[in-house]
Amino acid sequence: MTYEAFTFEVADGIGHITLDQPDRGNPFDGPFCAELSLIAAECDENPEVRAVLIDAAGKYFSVGADLRVLGRDRADLPRFTKSATTGLHSAISRFSRMDAPVVAAVHGLAVGGGVSLAAAADFCLAGGSARFYAAYAGIGLSPDGGGTHALTRLVGPRRATEFYLRNQTWTADEAAARGLVSEVVDDAELGKRARELALELAGGPTRAFGEMKNLLLAAVDQPLEALLEAEARAMGRVTRTEDSWNAITAVSAKQRPTFEGH
Repeated sequence: MTYEAFTFEVADGIGHITLDQPDRGNPFDGPFCAELSLIAAECDENPEVRAVLIDAAGKYFSVGADLRVLGRDRADLPRFTKSATTGLHSAISRFSRMDAPVVAAVHGLAVGGGVSLAAAADFCLAGGSARFYAAYAGIGLSPDGGGTHALTRLVGPRRATEFYLRNQTWTADEAAARGLVSEVVDDAELGKRARELALELAGGPTRAFGEMKNLLLAAVDQPLEALLEAEARAMGRVTRTEDSWNAITAVSAKQRPTFEGH
């Protein structure tokens, strides 16, 4: 399938998503959000996708919302934003809930929804040039893309409040120190390092990864006893997988386990 705002391919167990409107700064607009939802559904359903890598072409990761689109029709703006965020939010939800781990590789500027997308990933690698700009308060808007949930979970409520309400920009090193970024690497090495990580994850126990992701999401607001039961039930489901049984027997025999994703 051909996309307007992205290139997407599946190879070596990796669903590789590239934001690909570099001449526009990879903005979040209606087509972008709708297409991202379709790609997320494909990643979630395709058994060949065992890790997802999200990166961007051009100078920026994303400049966020296209202000020219937002400024076209004041009367239609509430309807437009609700429609566009439907696609964006379904994509964020599926990336967060799917079995395949998601790696974001951020370079240059990530603005608004670009920060939300990076925060939603399971791993965020940043080039030294990366800057994370809140942006919403600067144009009198509130955040979208699950940024308030993901950023609060990653950096804490005080830091998230400062970021959004004071319209802050964080460098790559600041974002790493505060918990948004997993690792900072040289810009020249970003693509290589992100692919290495995605390949590592694609070779892991995909079904178990999915259970881990959902447990980690639930850990934010679940009572201890509820989470304990969720952990027990998740482990019960994982023990039924071929990957789990094969790994248990391999390690017991002092052999290195291999995982097939099922």
